[in-house]
Amino acid sequence: MKVLITDKINETSGKIIEKVAQVDFLPTMNEDDLIKTIPEYDALMVRSQTKVTSKIIEAGKNLKIIGRAGVGVDNIDVESATKHGVIVVNSPDGNTVAASEHTIALMFAMARNIVPAALSVKEGKWERSKFTGCELFNKTLGIIGFGKIGSHVANVALALGMKIFVYDPYTTKETVEKSGGIYVNNLDDFWGRCDFITVHVPKNKETTNLINKDTIKKMKKGVRLINCARGGIINEKDLKDAIESGHVASAAIDVYENEANISACPLLNCQGNLVLTPHLGASTDEAQINVAVDVANQIKEVLSGGLASSAVNIPSLRPDKLEPLRDYMQIAENSGELVMQISSGTILSVEIIAKGYLADLDIQPLEVAVLKGILSSMLEGVNYVNAPFLAKKRGITVTSAKSGDECNFAGLLTVKLTTDKGINTVSGAIVANDIPRIVKINEYETSIRPQKHMLIVPHINKPSMIARVAQVIGENNINISSMNVVQKNDTHETESIMVINTEAEVNSSLLEKIENLDGVHYPRYVNLSA
Repeated sequence: MKVLITDKINETSGKIIEKVAQVDFLPTMNEDDLIKTIPEYDALMVRSQTKVTSKIIEAGKNLKIIGRAGVGVDNIDVESATKHGVIVVNSPDGNTVAASEHTIALMFAMARNIVPAALSVKEGKWERSKFTGCELFNKTLGIIGFGKIGSHVANVALALGMKIFVYDPYTTKETVEKSGGIYVNNLDDFWGRCDFITVHVPKNKETTNLINKDTIKKMKKGVRLINCARGGIINEKDLKDAIESGHVASAAIDVYENEANISACPLLNCQGNLVLTPHLGASTDEAQINVAVDVANQIKEVLSGGLASSAVNIPSLRPDKLEPLRDYMQIAENSGELVMQISSGTILSVEIIAKGYLADLDIQPLEVAVLKGILSSMLEGVNYVNAPFLAKKRGITVTSAKSGDECNFAGLLTVKLTTDKGINTVSGAIVANDIPRIVKINEYETSIRPQKHMLIVPHINKPSMIARVAQVIGENNINISSMNVVQKNDTHETESIMVINTEAEVNSSLLEKIENLDGVHYPRYVNLSA
């Protein structure tokens, strides 16, 4: 395996990855050059300079993972990566301290006119009265986005004696108040309360141009703005106008809408108190090592067959969600494979039902595993990344339910597959702490270990049926490793099924021989990933 690292990432990353793959450090490339280079690589690690476009991802036929050594992934086409089954990871915590400290530094620089005062002294001037600033103590700081960086900024600001207002629809009032802030549940009530406003949110449809001429009008006259998050969250032209009109006293900006063409930024020609830095939020020695190590370890783990801890396009498999369900992931995937391979027709819907202790957990990881099992039985290249995407693309309705009904197992997962030809269900469980079992196939209660080669043989319940099926299998030089024969719950039923584990593949010719046995109907060979 080969890994490409570009954008001047700390060399520590290569030392970590080279334990499992060959590592090449190459300079930042444009799209055309990277399209030519990427086909031979299994993983790509970048910072913000490289734009990983859909064309690059499509050219990366061997790509399994793309790592961004930083927080944002706006330079990576995540949708295209998901479509192609490529994991995208970042380092959400590696530069938390660096970005938080840079925010505070910019706030101080802005409040005390550090930049123009320094330039004045260097010119041999002594203009103390010209650079009178303001204190941060007892001022109000408005924080938009209360994640790791926003909350760290709040902690420092509180220590400086500032009052904190927070707007974040994805956090709770209790979380904010516990940290010492005041929670504001809508932006119209937020803007006018703040002396300083800092943003710590990703750039998306909701946050692009979040601060613009209309929202600026709602702010206090003399407000000061900071952006160390993403360019484009503050409209640069509107900010320039607001500073020059005097409505905004000053601003400190570290990120820009078009950093590749910074000379076109309207703020460069702004006449007013403005602190501009070249995207330095994560630029500390410590942060660069932290993000490089974090992402390198995730790439190493994925290439070794493990899971990433910060995959942005498979949030359902975050360690905190996955760990309580880890033992059930394989049985969930096997249940999906089995129910698909005993079904026929076009899939209409998938229903996943959790009982026992599973009903108390977030079963989203199991949904992904089930979909992977179902779709991999009919498509190539299906994995945990693209399974939900492929299901949606094919118009498959996926629902989950949790049942409080009693069951005979600590946890029971049932997969119900509906096609235009009928409905089939398969249930899986873990018994005796760590033994996976298929415990129900439609109306039949079974107890058999899911294995690579399985035969499902419905038959009439009469003497010698087991011997006749076993004889045909044996005559084809295939060993039976285990077998479970069950009737329906109704003891008067004349129908039974054999669930047989074999030690080799059952080809179509042998399957036809079994089907031709008197009393056997519609046997199915099932090939599982177990």
